[in-house]
Amino acid sequence: MISKSTLIRSGNPSVYQLRTKKEKSATMMRVTVGERNARKTNKTILLVGETGAGKSMLINALVNFTMGVKFQDNVWFQIKEEVDQETSEVTVYEIFGFEGKTLSCSLTIIDTPGFGSTRGIEHDVNISQTLLQLFQSGDNINELHGVGLVMKASDNRLSDRLMYILNSVMSLFGKNIENHIVALITHSNGRTPKNVLEALEVSTIKCAKNEKKQPVYFLFNNCQNEDRNEEAEYIERANKITERGMTEFAAFLEKSQPQKVQTTVDVIKERTKLTACIQNLQQRITETEQKQKEIRQTLDKLMKYKEEMKNNEDFDLEIDELYKVKEPIKTGVFEGAMCCTRCEENCHYPGCTLAPSPAFCDVIKEGHCIVCSGKCPTSAHVKEKWIYVTKTRRVQTTLKEIKQKYEKSKTKREKNLSYLESLDTKMKDLKALKSELLNESYNHIVKLERIALKADSASTLVHLDFLIDKMKETGDTEKVKKLEKIQGNVNEGSKAALQYQHTSATHLKMQ
Repeated sequence: MISKSTLIRSGNPSVYQLRTKKEKSATMMRVTVGERNARKTNKTILLVGETGAGKSMLINALVNFTMGVKFQDNVWFQIKEEVDQETSEVTVYEIFGFEGKTLSCSLTIIDTPGFGSTRGIEHDVNISQTLLQLFQSGDNINELHGVGLVMKASDNRLSDRLMYILNSVMSLFGKNIENHIVALITHSNGRTPKNVLEALEVSTIKCAKNEKKQPVYFLFNNCQNEDRNEEAEYIERANKITERGMTEFAAFLEKSQPQKVQTTVDVIKERTKLTACIQNLQQRITETEQKQKEIRQTLDKLMKYKEEMKNNEDFDLEIDELYKVKEPIKTGVFEGAMCCTRCEENCHYPGCTLAPSPAFCDVIKEGHCIVCSGKCPTSAHVKEKWIYVTKTRRVQTTLKEIKQKYEKSKTKREKNLSYLESLDTKMKDLKALKSELLNESYNHIVKLERIALKADSASTLVHLDFLIDKMKETGDTEKVKKLEKIQGNVNEGSKAALQYQHTSATHLKMQ
């Protein structure tokens, strides 16, 4: 392997950069060492965690362990370079040709961008979308043998930020992954990681448990590539921590049965649909209430000036009228708003990040949008750097103009109704629409509760107050009770995560 690598630093140990085969696609960067043998077993692990937790060093340690590199060899190989810059893409590392060295199988490591980076909570939403793209891309990532929750032993504290990160990670997975999630503790001194275990307990992380009902964890130090001529005893002791951790983690992987990623795909999709549905719902409910107010105001004016207008359809009235405008938004490369030009609604915003066009958006199913009022075809949608915004303006109008306006908007059912009856019917239709939208959002939450590893994540809880308040207005007590039960079962970890998410969002708006 030395002959197939590039020397970075000579010494004790000598550090080499592995020469790898790299393939970049829309969903990931694939980095490969060796050639895959289809007759041999491959194990796939996914690494998730906080920015700065030490994933890069852990990946390099996993590669060296898989290749059979020993401490006394005085060499160290890097597959991943240590860089300070934050990456936004998923990288898949494949290590082939070393079966039988320390593992009976080849190894695939999926490295995700770090949660809780300086780019804010919107970046964390993008991580789930990136994984969704990967699992649906046909790049042979169909199952997982393990999910490593990478955490730093030296500085984990029970902060709202840590609770938010753990919450965000758990919200990605389906229930079938629970017994495959383990804690990979970096920067360890070999002692029991009390801070980490306490954090996992408070956040009620669902993961693999040992015979003592404690989370399964493995310890690693991050000193393997450091100069061994200085503090030699400390470096050797630290290496033993990592060797033991790697051996124990390898034994866990050998026993681990593959779990399909389809349930995780379903969870991420359902969360995306729920968020898009409720964002659109809030817009449409606000518009519905504004339309109801406009109709009530019109009715009040008609009754007030009934006598004046009896013989004069050109009698002037002043009313508040709704209208829509397109307002620009700040976006990145693929970011934008997916809007329906027919309904004039924002179907997926914010959150539509990786889809280059409406056809690839998560809220498009079988050629139609699942969010907008008309469930319109893809062709009626655009992905642009603007959104629809509803505004109100004071206008002068006449009875004749009001009648003409509402005659045009009459449905077949309203055709034979009088003008006032037509307005009353529209009020009832708007109320029914509001109820329908609420039921749609409710159904997404119920489905998440059934399939998600963590149904009460902050990404769900952020919508509950709104849904409960609006559901109470419809009088559906059973559904209100169900939502309040979910809200009542929220643990302290999820509450802290929700608080951090709210604070971060507020801070972002102020910038």
